[in-house]
Amino acid sequence: MTKITVPTRDQVSPANQALFDTIQKNVGKVPNLWAAMANSEHGLASYFALTTAKSSLRAKEKEVINLVVSQVNTCDYCLAAHTALGKMNGFTDEQILEIRQGGASFDPKFDALARFAKSAVEHYGHPDPQLLENLFAAGYTPGNLVDILLVIADKIVTNYLYSVSDMAIDFPAAPALHAQTA
Repeated sequence: MTKITVPTRDQVSPANQALFDTIQKNVGKVPNLWAAMANSEHGLASYFALTTAKSSLRAKEKEVINLVVSQVNTCDYCLAAHTALGKMNGFTDEQILEIRQGGASFDPKFDALARFAKSAVEHYGHPDPQLLENLFAAGYTPGNLVDILLVIADKIVTNYLYSVSDMAIDFPAAPALHAQTA
């Protein structure tokens, strides 16, 4: 089966080469998933416009969504990347495993967010109405809901890109869910 590959800096457009240089400077490497976006003349820049846009959500809330969506979509690449980012944002290994399962008993607001995100993805944009009510009851607003859906969409794009590509995971592997003890 033909899959897209990860281009090198020399194989992408000058505009994408400039983005590679900025990423290399800021991150220390160009992650394979981002490099794969540079197969498109505008894909990488468009992705960065989406993912770096202003949001009402905090970094930890975005990571809750990223972890849940990546788990539902079984994206090993994004699970690896967002496990690392989740730790950088202060989540423990145990909390990350729980979030990936679609809950967060350690924080009621994160729990409502995780449960909603999981339902929204599992039901193709038609979440359980009670989980939407629970999200609002936890303190999220209609504006937050729009931002939550944008993060879900962002993660679906990267999950799907990984699934149609032939790329190595260049982050430490995320632990299997069964590694969690009760």
